[in-house]
Amino acid sequence: MANQDQLHRYLFENYAVRGELVTVSNTWKEVLENHNYPLPVKNLLGELLVATSLLTATLKFAGDITVQVQGDGPMSLAVINGNNRQQMRGVARVQGEVADDASLKTLVGNGYLVITITPEEGERYQGVVGLEGETLAECLEDYFQRSEQLPTRLFIRTGEVEGQPAAGGMLLQVLPAQDTQAEDFEHLAVLTETVKAEELFTLPANEVLWRLYHEEEVTLYDPQDVEFKCTCSRERCAGALKTLPDEEVDSILAEEGEIDMHCDYCGNHYLFNAMDIAEIRNNASPADPQVH
Repeated sequence: MANQDQLHRYLFENYAVRGELVTVSNTWKEVLENHNYPLPVKNLLGELLVATSLLTATLKFAGDITVQVQGDGPMSLAVINGNNRQQMRGVARVQGEVADDASLKTLVGNGYLVITITPEEGERYQGVVGLEGETLAECLEDYFQRSEQLPTRLFIRTGEVEGQPAAGGMLLQVLPAQDTQAEDFEHLAVLTETVKAEELFTLPANEVLWRLYHEEEVTLYDPQDVEFKCTCSRERCAGALKTLPDEEVDSILAEEGEIDMHCDYCGNHYLFNAMDIAEIRNNASPADPQVH
């Protein structure tokens, strides 16, 4: 199994179509690390992770992207944050029982998909689509059709290799402002659809592409590493505490003796005692980090 999660971009020489192939198995494993999610929730987070990485690669700027599924079902939220450096983190919120064979509809109930793009420079953009497809991939294709008007197909696979979570996927998209025949795009999509989960998880990208497209001319570009990375920090927590009313902070300190801020994404705890809080209020930097 490839050790490093990687995103590969490729282009077809004879068609105005580009592709991407990604593996995110290690990153997915880290997203799941500190949580005990039901199986369908784990799988949906794996699919979201694959999708977010593929979508990030379609953006041509530095910045962040958040892909989230929200609804009134037993899983109220599943979200993946990523950026143009392919640094990913994610979390889900589950209340209530989830059967092992729960579908996307059962999990989310009445729900929608929200894609938020936050460039480092420029306007923040948010797109929302109802969850009308049976799968996450179908819902995302629907989103592209509505918002970008670019024919796009996603192929997402999750499973296991040697007992460990494994996830990967592929994306095909017509190049903007290019004249591509619908049947050419469909031909490439039919070929891509045949990708086996095991091939995606275990074979080098060039071999996967050769198996799928050996009669086509394909240019494969240098890969980009994908990794789990949480943006939480003691400074950020201190900043959040600053925004709370003093009385609220003081009453937690009086009851608990310290304030324990827990990061849902990575499981880190940041502890602040009365002295730390006094320093925060004086705008000094909090004492040495106490991370567990």
